[in-house]
Amino acid sequence: MTDAVIVDAVRTPIGKGKPNGTLAGVHPVDLHAHAIRSLVERTGIDPARIDDVISGTVGQIGEQSMNTARWAALAAGLPESVPAVTVDRQCGSSQQAVHFAAQGVLAGAYDVVIASGVESMSRVPMGSQVAGQDPFGAGVAARYPEGLVPQGISAELIAAKWGFSRERLDAYATESHRRAAAAWADGRFAREVAPLKAPRPDGTLADVTTDETVRPGTTPEILAGLRPAYRADVWERRYPELDWRVTAGNASPINDGAAAVLVTSSETAAKLGLRPRARLHSFAVTGDDPLLMLTGIIPATRKVLARAGLSLSDIDAFEVNEAFASVVLAWQAELGADPAKVNLNGGAIALGHPLGGSGARLLTTLLSVLEQTGGRYGLQTMCEAGGLANATVIERL
Repeated sequence: MTDAVIVDAVRTPIGKGKPNGTLAGVHPVDLHAHAIRSLVERTGIDPARIDDVISGTVGQIGEQSMNTARWAALAAGLPESVPAVTVDRQCGSSQQAVHFAAQGVLAGAYDVVIASGVESMSRVPMGSQVAGQDPFGAGVAARYPEGLVPQGISAELIAAKWGFSRERLDAYATESHRRAAAAWADGRFAREVAPLKAPRPDGTLADVTTDETVRPGTTPEILAGLRPAYRADVWERRYPELDWRVTAGNASPINDGAAAVLVTSSETAAKLGLRPRARLHSFAVTGDDPLLMLTGIIPATRKVLARAGLSLSDIDAFEVNEAFASVVLAWQAELGADPAKVNLNGGAIALGHPLGGSGARLLTTLLSVLEQTGGRYGLQTMCEAGGLANATVIERL
Protein backbone atom coordinates (compact mmCIF):
# COMPACT_ATOMS: atom_id res chain seq x y z
CA MET A 1 0.00 0.00 0.00
CA THR A 2 1.36 3.43 -0.94
CA ASP A 3 2.10 5.83 1.89
CA ALA A 4 3.30 9.42 2.08
CA VAL A 5 6.41 10.27 4.06
CA ILE A 6 8.39 13.35 5.04
CA VAL A 7 12.00 13.07 3.96
CA ASP A 8 13.03 16.40 5.45
CA ALA A 9 11.68 19.79 6.45
CA VAL A 10 13.38 23.14 6.84
CA ARG A 11 12.45 26.71 7.61
CA THR A 12 13.99 30.13 7.55
CA PRO A 13 14.47 32.10 10.73
CA ILE A 14 11.33 34.17 11.31
CA GLY A 15 11.86 37.92 11.07
CA LYS A 16 10.13 40.81 12.74
CA GLY A 17 7.82 42.88 10.62
CA LYS A 18 9.10 46.18 9.30
CA PRO A 19 10.53 48.67 10.09
CA ASN A 20 12.93 46.77 12.37
CA GLY A 21 12.80 43.29 10.88
CA THR A 22 15.99 42.03 9.27
CA LEU A 23 14.10 40.02 6.63
CA ALA A 24 12.06 43.04 5.51
CA GLY A 25 14.71 43.69 2.87
CA VAL A 26 14.29 40.24 1.30
CA HIS A 27 11.80 39.82 -1.54
CA PRO A 28 9.27 37.09 -0.64
CA VAL A 29 10.23 35.09 -3.75
CA ASP A 30 13.85 35.04 -2.59
CA LEU A 31 12.89 34.22 0.99
CA HIS A 32 10.76 31.33 -0.24
CA ALA A 33 13.50 30.22 -2.63
CA HIS A 34 15.96 30.01 0.24
CA ALA A 35 13.75 27.47 2.04
CA ILE A 36 13.29 25.41 -1.15
CA ARG A 37 16.98 25.52 -2.08
CA SER A 38 18.02 24.57 1.47
CA LEU A 39 15.65 21.59 1.39
CA VAL A 40 17.01 20.35 -1.94
CA GLU A 41 20.61 20.76 -0.78
CA ARG A 42 20.01 18.98 2.51
CA THR A 43 18.26 16.00 0.97
CA GLY A 44 20.46 15.74 -2.11
CA ILE A 45 17.36 15.12 -4.23
CA ASP A 46 17.81 15.54 -7.97
CA PRO A 47 15.69 18.66 -8.63
CA ALA A 48 14.54 17.18 -11.93
CA ARG A 49 12.77 14.42 -9.97
CA ILE A 50 10.41 16.91 -8.30
CA ASP A 51 6.93 16.52 -9.76
CA ASP A 52 5.45 19.71 -8.32
CA VAL A 53 5.94 22.53 -5.83
CA ILE A 54 2.73 23.24 -3.90
CA SER A 55 2.97 26.35 -1.81
CA GLY A 56 0.77 28.37 0.53
CA THR A 57 0.58 32.17 0.63
CA VAL A 58 -2.19 34.37 2.01
CA GLY A 59 -1.38 37.81 0.62
CA GLN A 60 -1.43 36.93 -3.08
CA ILE A 61 -0.94 40.46 -4.33
CA GLY A 62 2.01 42.63 -5.31
CA GLU A 63 5.30 40.84 -4.68
CA GLN A 64 3.44 37.66 -3.72
CA SER A 65 1.17 37.56 -6.77
CA MET A 66 1.27 35.82 -10.16
CA ASN A 67 1.59 32.31 -8.65
CA THR A 68 4.51 33.19 -6.39
CA ALA A 69 5.42 29.50 -5.94
CA ARG A 70 6.51 29.28 -9.60
CA TRP A 71 8.94 32.18 -9.24
CA ALA A 72 10.30 30.83 -5.97
CA ALA A 73 10.96 27.44 -7.61
CA LEU A 74 12.83 29.12 -10.46
CA ALA A 75 14.72 31.43 -8.09
CA ALA A 76 15.76 28.34 -6.10
CA GLY A 77 17.35 26.92 -9.25
CA LEU A 78 14.85 24.15 -9.93
CA PRO A 79 14.59 23.11 -13.59
CA GLU A 80 12.07 24.99 -15.68
CA SER A 81 10.27 21.65 -16.17
CA VAL A 82 9.24 21.59 -12.48
CA PRO A 83 5.74 23.10 -12.11
CA ALA A 84 4.42 25.00 -9.11
CA VAL A 85 1.11 26.21 -7.73
CA THR A 86 0.10 28.62 -4.97
CA VAL A 87 -2.86 27.77 -2.73
CA ASP A 88 -4.81 29.83 -0.21
CA ARG A 89 -6.51 28.38 2.82
CA GLN A 90 -5.63 31.50 4.77
CA CYS A 91 -3.29 30.82 7.71
CA GLY A 92 -3.46 27.08 6.96
CA SER A 93 -2.26 27.53 3.39
CA SER A 94 1.05 25.68 3.65
CA GLN A 95 -0.44 23.01 5.91
CA GLN A 96 -3.00 22.49 3.15
CA ALA A 97 -0.11 22.38 0.66
CA VAL A 98 1.33 19.48 2.66
CA HIS A 99 -2.06 17.74 2.57
CA PHE A 100 -2.31 18.18 -1.20
CA ALA A 101 1.25 16.91 -1.66
CA ALA A 102 0.62 13.82 0.46
CA GLN A 103 -2.73 13.15 -1.19
CA GLY A 104 -1.06 13.37 -4.62
CA VAL A 105 1.53 10.81 -3.55
CA LEU A 106 -1.14 8.52 -2.09
CA ALA A 107 -3.14 8.77 -5.31
CA GLY A 108 -0.12 7.89 -7.42
CA ALA A 109 -0.12 11.26 -9.18
CA TYR A 110 3.24 12.30 -7.67
CA ASP A 111 6.46 10.58 -6.66
CA VAL A 112 8.33 13.57 -5.22
CA VAL A 113 6.72 16.85 -4.12
CA ILE A 114 7.82 19.96 -2.27
CA ALA A 115 5.15 21.48 -0.04
CA SER A 116 6.05 24.94 1.19
CA GLY A 117 4.83 28.35 2.23
CA VAL A 118 5.90 31.95 2.54
CA GLU A 119 4.66 35.25 3.86
CA SER A 120 6.47 38.59 3.90
CA MET A 121 4.12 40.63 6.04
CA SER A 122 6.63 43.49 5.89
CA ARG A 123 6.41 43.81 2.13
CA VAL A 124 2.83 42.61 1.58
CA PRO A 125 0.86 43.91 4.57
CA MET A 126 -1.83 41.70 6.03
CA GLY A 127 -5.18 42.33 4.37
CA SER A 128 -3.75 44.31 1.46
CA GLN A 129 -5.33 41.90 -1.03
CA VAL A 130 -8.80 43.03 0.07
CA ALA A 131 -8.11 46.68 0.86
CA GLY A 132 -11.12 48.74 -0.18
CA GLN A 133 -12.91 45.65 -1.48
CA ASP A 134 -15.89 43.57 -0.35
CA PRO A 135 -14.76 39.93 -0.28
CA PHE A 136 -18.14 38.63 0.97
CA GLY A 137 -20.94 39.77 -1.33
CA ALA A 138 -24.67 40.00 -0.72
CA GLY A 139 -25.20 36.33 0.05
CA VAL A 140 -22.85 36.28 3.02
CA ALA A 141 -24.20 39.62 4.25
CA ALA A 142 -27.72 38.17 4.20
CA ARG A 143 -26.69 35.06 6.10
CA TYR A 144 -24.76 37.06 8.74
CA PRO A 145 -26.74 40.32 8.96
CA GLU A 146 -24.85 41.59 12.02
CA GLY A 147 -21.64 41.35 10.04
CA LEU A 148 -18.47 39.33 10.50
CA VAL A 149 -15.57 40.62 12.57
CA PRO A 150 -11.76 40.83 12.49
CA GLN A 151 -9.84 37.93 13.99
CA GLY A 152 -8.88 39.96 17.04
CA ILE A 153 -12.54 40.40 17.92
CA SER A 154 -13.04 36.66 17.46
CA ALA A 155 -10.18 36.12 19.91
CA GLU A 156 -11.93 38.44 22.39
CA LEU A 157 -15.21 36.54 21.96
CA ILE A 158 -13.40 33.26 22.60
CA ALA A 159 -11.75 34.62 25.74
CA ALA A 160 -15.14 35.76 27.01
CA LYS A 161 -16.96 32.53 26.12
CA TRP A 162 -14.41 30.34 27.91
CA GLY A 163 -13.85 32.80 30.74
CA PHE A 164 -10.12 33.39 30.28
CA SER A 165 -8.89 36.39 32.23
CA ARG A 166 -6.34 38.85 30.93
CA GLU A 167 -3.92 37.39 33.48
CA ARG A 168 -4.45 33.89 32.08
CA LEU A 169 -3.78 35.06 28.51
CA ASP A 170 -0.64 36.94 29.54
CA ALA A 171 0.63 33.98 31.57
CA TYR A 172 0.21 31.75 28.53
CA ALA A 173 2.10 34.23 26.34
CA THR A 174 4.91 34.48 28.89
CA GLU A 175 5.30 30.71 28.85
CA SER A 176 5.47 30.69 25.04
CA HIS A 177 8.43 33.07 25.17
CA ARG A 178 10.08 31.09 27.97
CA ARG A 179 9.83 27.84 26.03
CA ALA A 180 11.05 29.38 22.78
CA ALA A 181 14.02 31.06 24.46
CA ALA A 182 14.94 27.81 26.21
CA ALA A 183 14.69 25.88 22.94
CA TRP A 184 17.02 28.30 21.19
CA ALA A 185 19.45 28.23 24.13
CA ASP A 186 19.47 24.42 24.10
CA GLY A 187 20.06 24.22 20.33
CA ARG A 188 16.72 22.56 19.65
CA PHE A 189 16.05 24.67 16.55
CA ALA A 190 19.48 24.07 15.00
CA ARG A 191 18.41 21.28 12.65
CA GLU A 192 15.23 22.90 11.36
CA VAL A 193 16.47 26.44 10.64
CA ALA A 194 18.44 27.41 7.53
CA PRO A 195 20.19 30.75 8.26
CA LEU A 196 20.45 33.30 5.50
CA LYS A 197 21.92 36.69 4.67
CA ALA A 198 19.65 39.70 4.32
CA PRO A 199 20.42 43.16 2.98
CA ARG A 200 20.50 46.04 5.43
CA PRO A 201 19.36 49.54 4.42
CA ASP A 202 23.01 50.57 4.07
CA GLY A 203 23.67 47.80 1.55
CA THR A 204 25.65 45.50 3.84
CA LEU A 205 24.48 41.97 4.59
CA ALA A 206 23.18 40.76 7.94
CA ASP A 207 23.48 37.15 9.06
CA VAL A 208 19.99 36.05 10.12
CA THR A 209 20.29 32.94 12.26
CA THR A 210 17.51 33.07 14.86
CA ASP A 211 13.86 34.01 15.23
CA GLU A 212 13.63 37.73 15.93
CA THR A 213 10.46 37.99 18.01
CA VAL A 214 11.44 35.72 20.90
CA ARG A 215 11.74 37.89 24.04
CA PRO A 216 13.45 35.95 26.86
CA GLY A 217 12.76 38.71 29.37
CA THR A 218 8.98 38.61 28.96
CA THR A 219 7.03 38.57 32.22
CA PRO A 220 3.33 38.79 33.07
CA GLU A 221 4.03 42.17 34.66
CA ILE A 222 5.47 43.55 31.42
CA LEU A 223 2.56 42.18 29.37
CA ALA A 224 0.06 43.64 31.85
CA GLY A 225 1.18 47.11 30.81
CA LEU A 226 0.01 46.69 27.20
CA ARG A 227 -3.28 48.19 26.06
CA PRO A 228 -6.04 46.09 24.46
CA ALA A 229 -5.34 45.89 20.75
CA TYR A 230 -8.88 45.75 19.38
CA ARG A 231 -10.88 47.99 21.68
CA ALA A 232 -12.73 50.58 19.61
CA ASP A 233 -16.04 52.41 19.81
CA VAL A 234 -17.63 50.38 17.03
CA TRP A 235 -16.87 47.10 18.82
CA GLU A 236 -17.70 48.39 22.29
CA ARG A 237 -21.16 49.31 21.06
CA ARG A 238 -21.66 45.89 19.51
CA TYR A 239 -20.14 43.90 22.37
CA PRO A 240 -20.58 45.91 25.60
CA GLU A 241 -20.01 42.73 27.63
CA LEU A 242 -16.39 42.29 26.55
CA ASP A 243 -13.58 43.10 29.00
CA TRP A 244 -10.99 43.63 26.22
CA ARG A 245 -8.23 41.20 27.11
CA VAL A 246 -6.39 40.66 23.82
CA THR A 247 -3.19 42.65 23.37
CA ALA A 248 -0.16 42.62 21.12
CA GLY A 249 1.55 40.66 23.89
CA ASN A 250 -0.84 37.69 23.98
CA ALA A 251 -1.25 37.50 20.19
CA SER A 252 1.12 36.56 17.40
CA PRO A 253 3.21 39.39 15.89
CA ILE A 254 3.74 40.53 12.30
CA ASN A 255 6.40 38.37 10.66
CA ASP A 256 8.35 37.30 7.58
CA GLY A 257 9.32 33.68 6.97
CA ALA A 258 9.17 30.57 4.81
CA ALA A 259 9.35 26.79 5.18
CA ALA A 260 9.52 23.75 2.90
CA VAL A 261 8.86 20.02 3.25
CA LEU A 262 9.90 17.16 0.93
CA VAL A 263 7.16 14.54 0.53
CA THR A 264 7.52 11.16 -1.24
CA SER A 265 6.34 7.60 -0.79
CA SER A 266 8.45 5.11 1.20
CA GLU A 267 9.02 3.17 -2.00
CA THR A 268 10.29 6.21 -3.87
CA ALA A 269 12.47 7.24 -0.95
CA ALA A 270 14.07 3.80 -0.89
CA LYS A 271 14.74 3.91 -4.64
CA LEU A 272 16.39 7.30 -4.30
CA GLY A 273 18.41 6.38 -1.21
CA LEU A 274 16.51 8.79 1.03
CA ARG A 275 15.66 8.07 4.67
CA PRO A 276 12.21 9.34 5.69
CA ARG A 277 11.86 11.06 9.05
CA ALA A 278 8.09 10.63 9.48
CA ARG A 279 4.94 9.30 7.87
CA LEU A 280 2.03 11.58 7.07
CA HIS A 281 -0.57 9.53 8.90
CA SER A 282 -3.92 11.35 8.67
CA PHE A 283 -5.43 14.64 7.52
CA ALA A 284 -8.60 16.60 8.19
CA VAL A 285 -10.06 19.97 7.32
CA THR A 286 -13.26 21.41 8.68
CA GLY A 287 -15.41 24.51 8.90
CA ASP A 288 -16.84 26.17 11.98
CA ASP A 289 -18.66 29.36 13.02
CA PRO A 290 -17.11 32.21 10.96
CA LEU A 291 -17.89 34.69 13.72
CA LEU A 292 -15.91 32.90 16.42
CA MET A 293 -13.76 31.95 13.43
CA LEU A 294 -10.74 30.54 15.30
CA THR A 295 -12.46 27.61 17.05
CA GLY A 296 -12.32 25.29 14.04
CA ILE A 297 -9.24 23.60 15.49
CA ILE A 298 -11.48 21.90 18.07
CA PRO A 299 -13.64 19.89 15.60
CA ALA A 300 -10.66 19.51 13.26
CA THR A 301 -8.66 17.79 16.01
CA ARG A 302 -11.55 15.46 16.81
CA LYS A 303 -12.00 14.69 13.12
CA VAL A 304 -8.35 13.88 12.43
CA LEU A 305 -8.09 11.68 15.53
CA ALA A 306 -11.15 9.73 14.39
CA ARG A 307 -9.64 9.32 10.93
CA ALA A 308 -6.36 8.19 12.46
CA GLY A 309 -8.02 5.74 14.85
CA LEU A 310 -6.14 7.38 17.71
CA SER A 311 -7.09 9.00 21.00
CA LEU A 312 -5.76 12.24 22.42
CA SER A 313 -3.60 10.27 24.83
CA ASP A 314 -1.85 8.55 21.91
CA ILE A 315 -0.42 11.87 20.74
CA ASP A 316 3.03 12.63 22.11
CA ALA A 317 3.36 16.23 20.92
CA PHE A 318 0.99 18.92 19.65
CA GLU A 319 1.69 22.03 17.60
CA VAL A 320 -1.30 24.35 17.86
CA ASN A 321 -0.85 27.68 16.14
CA GLU A 322 -0.78 30.51 18.64
CA ALA A 323 -2.59 33.13 16.61
CA PHE A 324 -3.92 34.28 19.99
CA ALA A 325 -3.47 32.82 23.45
CA SER A 326 -7.24 32.44 23.86
CA VAL A 327 -7.41 30.12 20.84
CA VAL A 328 -4.99 27.55 22.24
CA LEU A 329 -6.47 27.79 25.73
CA ALA A 330 -9.99 27.13 24.40
CA TRP A 331 -8.68 24.14 22.41
CA GLN A 332 -7.00 22.75 25.53
CA ALA A 333 -10.10 23.32 27.65
CA GLU A 334 -12.43 21.58 25.21
CA LEU A 335 -10.20 18.60 24.46
CA GLY A 336 -8.41 18.16 27.77
CA ALA A 337 -4.96 18.13 26.17
CA ASP A 338 -1.95 18.07 28.46
CA PRO A 339 -0.35 21.56 28.31
CA ALA A 340 3.06 19.95 28.78
CA LYS A 341 2.69 18.37 25.32
CA VAL A 342 1.55 21.54 23.53
CA ASN A 343 4.07 23.74 21.71
CA LEU A 344 7.03 22.39 23.65
CA ASN A 345 9.49 24.72 21.93
CA GLY A 346 7.22 27.74 22.15
CA GLY A 347 4.61 28.86 19.67
CA ALA A 348 3.72 31.66 17.30
CA ILE A 349 3.29 34.25 20.06
CA ALA A 350 7.05 34.03 20.55
CA LEU A 351 8.39 32.50 17.33
CA GLY A 352 6.12 34.41 14.95
CA HIS A 353 3.31 33.70 12.52
CA PRO A 354 4.21 34.41 8.88
CA LEU A 355 0.68 33.47 7.76
CA GLY A 356 1.08 31.33 4.61
CA GLY A 357 4.39 29.93 5.86
CA SER A 358 3.16 28.89 9.29
CA GLY A 359 1.63 25.51 8.47
CA ALA A 360 4.90 24.18 7.05
CA ARG A 361 6.78 25.83 9.92
CA LEU A 362 4.63 24.06 12.51
CA LEU A 363 5.22 20.74 10.77
CA THR A 364 8.97 21.35 10.68
CA THR A 365 8.99 22.09 14.40
CA LEU A 366 6.69 19.16 15.24
CA LEU A 367 9.06 16.81 13.47
CA SER A 368 11.96 18.17 15.53
CA VAL A 369 10.04 17.85 18.79
CA LEU A 370 9.13 14.22 18.14
CA GLU A 371 12.75 13.38 17.43
CA GLN A 372 13.99 15.30 20.47
CA THR A 373 11.52 13.61 22.82
CA GLY A 374 11.35 10.16 21.23
CA GLY A 375 7.62 10.54 20.64
CA ARG A 376 5.79 8.51 18.02
CA TYR A 377 2.73 10.55 17.04
CA GLY A 378 2.44 14.30 16.58
CA LEU A 379 -0.61 16.41 15.77
CA GLN A 380 -0.68 19.93 14.41
CA THR A 381 -3.70 22.14 13.88
CA MET A 382 -4.19 25.64 12.53
CA CYS A 383 -7.06 28.10 12.93
CA GLU A 384 -7.93 29.97 9.73
CA ALA A 385 -9.99 32.97 8.69
CA GLY A 386 -13.60 32.21 7.85
CA GLY A 387 -13.95 29.55 10.55
CA LEU A 388 -11.72 26.96 8.86
CA ALA A 389 -9.08 24.66 10.33
CA ASN A 390 -6.63 21.99 9.19
CA ALA A 391 -5.33 19.15 11.32
CA THR A 392 -2.53 16.70 10.55
CA VAL A 393 -1.20 13.62 12.34
CA ILE A 394 2.35 12.44 11.63
CA GLU A 395 4.16 9.33 12.83
CA ARG A 396 7.89 9.47 13.51
CA LEU A 397 9.88 6.76 11.72
